[in-house]
Amino acid sequence: MDRRLFPLVAAVFAVGTDAFVIAGLLPAIGADLGVTAAAAGQLITVYALAYALAAPVLGALTSPFDRRTVLLAALAVFVIGNAATAVATDYAFAIVTRVVTGLGAALITPQASAIASSIAPPERRGRFLAVVTGGLTAATALGVPLGSLVGAADWRITMWAVAGLGVLAAAGIAVLLPPLQTPALGLAVRLAPLRDKAILGIVATTALVLAAGYVLFTYFGAATERATGGSQALLTLILLAQGIGGVIGNHLAGRLSDRFGPERLVLAVQAAAVALLLLAPLAFGSLGVAIGFSFVFGFVGWMAVVPQQHRLVSRHPEAAIVLIGLNSSALYGGIAFGGLVGGVALNWVPAAALGPVGAAIGLVGIAVTAVMLRAKAAVPQPVG
Repeated sequence: MDRRLFPLVAAVFAVGTDAFVIAGLLPAIGADLGVTAAAAGQLITVYALAYALAAPVLGALTSPFDRRTVLLAALAVFVIGNAATAVATDYAFAIVTRVVTGLGAALITPQASAIASSIAPPERRGRFLAVVTGGLTAATALGVPLGSLVGAADWRITMWAVAGLGVLAAAGIAVLLPPLQTPALGLAVRLAPLRDKAILGIVATTALVLAAGYVLFTYFGAATERATGGSQALLTLILLAQGIGGVIGNHLAGRLSDRFGPERLVLAVQAAAVALLLLAPLAFGSLGVAIGFSFVFGFVGWMAVVPQQHRLVSRHPEAAIVLIGLNSSALYGGIAFGGLVGGVALNWVPAAALGPVGAAIGLVGIAVTAVMLRAKAAVPQPVG
């Protein structure tokens, strides 16, 4: 692997760990800040919402500048935001720090992908992009369980560790990457593909898939409390199973997309996810069942990301980076919406029963995908 990719992977790994690790720390964070699990879950929601709304706007505003400089500045904001979260002593301040962190993260992953694309030989561009994106799946397999394990002693240590990852990534970028100027793209150009109704449908599907899963996953620590007996070490084991499943699912998704087509794969993944969410209330009674469920949950959930990117890029290959960025915004928008819905639902149902609530959102996503498949089948195909 080209050594210039290492700090880019580290940066994306830090963002992924930061985004997903808090789900395993919510009970400790809520107890420390004196708020309910539902309120603590909104720390994930505001981070994801800031990312989703800021990514396309900040990407357009910073496009005239050197890519390395922009990435280093984004990492600085990301590090400051996590350090501020680590020292937060009240809930309102913690919410503000998560918004700041989300603003920094909103630039990191798209910039890392753009840099990887610009430094790659044309025949290896896909592999360079895949390596950088792999930082997210690595975060679910390694960063999240390790962060949860460290957080068993003190959740603030985990936030300091994530900030440290950002510092290491910035140091690597400063040393290994040269200044990089890429063509400036205004906001209008970045959003031009949204005039294609099919793109809107695909992006909406990404948001709905993630929202369905994050109704439950945002509160996974609370949902698994009966199975773990409140043990952070056992919760770490459950999260590790989820991460391993995610890595395997992400790896297989590309091959299955090529064999069966991305649309059909996404539809199958959505159906499997809805079934899992409906069964979720039965999955947290014992540790063994919870670990098995978590593995399958990660496996199915991460299978949706690659075919969604495949659908977007296949439709507008000339706007690949822009569309991947929009898909990332939809991904984090879905996380924010799922966390918000789950937090509201906790007023009526326990955390372990949130799965069916997410399943209702998942059914809407299935309907959107099915309509798009029917519309595609109705379009006459060229002969010869």
